[in-house]
Amino acid sequence: MNDRKEHVIDAARQLFIDKGFQATSIQDILNYSGISKGTFYNYFSSKNELLIALFKTIHKELDYERNELLIGEDPANIDIFIKQVEMQLKNNKSNKLLFLYEEALVSNDKELKQFFREGHLRNIQWVYKRFLDIFGDSKKPYLLDCAIIFLGILHHNLKFSGMTNESTTRSLEKIVRYSMDRTVKIVDDVSEAGEQLVYPEVLEQWLPHCQNSNQFFQQELYHTILLLKKAIIPNTEKNKYMELLDFIHDELLNNKKPRKFIVESALSSINGNINIYKTKDFQKLNQLVVSFFEQQEDKS
Repeated sequence: MNDRKEHVIDAARQLFIDKGFQATSIQDILNYSGISKGTFYNYFSSKNELLIALFKTIHKELDYERNELLIGEDPANIDIFIKQVEMQLKNNKSNKLLFLYEEALVSNDKELKQFFREGHLRNIQWVYKRFLDIFGDSKKPYLLDCAIIFLGILHHNLKFSGMTNESTTRSLEKIVRYSMDRTVKIVDDVSEAGEQLVYPEVLEQWLPHCQNSNQFFQQELYHTILLLKKAIIPNTEKNKYMELLDFIHDELLNNKKPRKFIVESALSSINGNINIYKTKDFQKLNQLVVSFFEQQEDKS
């Protein structure tokens, strides 16, 4: 995305926060961002498309911030998950996402409705994947159910505690923790009973095209590399393997023209660490790299 387009999105964000989506006209956006109508329509076909671009930007920022909280931490640590959820709620509030969402639905635009539906499903998917980190593969069959239950508990606790409009850091954290504490007991209960309502495989039906999306790839790559870093046994070569993993991440995501042979060379060097090489996460990393370069070849 070029700088000028980002500038328009940032301008729209401020206007939507200050005035609301419906009350902000395209002319308001033109005046505030200092661009012509022709330039606007060169980037966006409508105000609705601009709103979608804004939500994508906000979601990308949130993904980055949530991942930052995981660096150097144990993914199974519930306290980290609670901080991630708390951060998301603060992000929603500062950007008035709930109000923008409600305003946008009034327009009855099919594309907007589909986008918001998929956004809701992606959030469920994210919680499900984090629950896998926290509770482990042994409880995997029940974790999509529990992710849905957790979000329902959290939403209603926020609503009926009057937390959607005004909150303090302490009270918001308390509600997230309370909701998670209840969910932990539910996970234990349903896994012991062997009861299952929604099977995790349904995620592929709900979000078929998201499995190959750039956002999905970024999340999977970051998550896989994070797990591999946790598998490295501290020794004199720890920094070497950490740097190799960081290099692969940066090369694939930050280089405009990722170099396949260099990434493969880095993977080959990591083979020397048996604690990494034999893990399923290293196999997953190899699969992600292969898939990435296959898609690059298809595009060229």
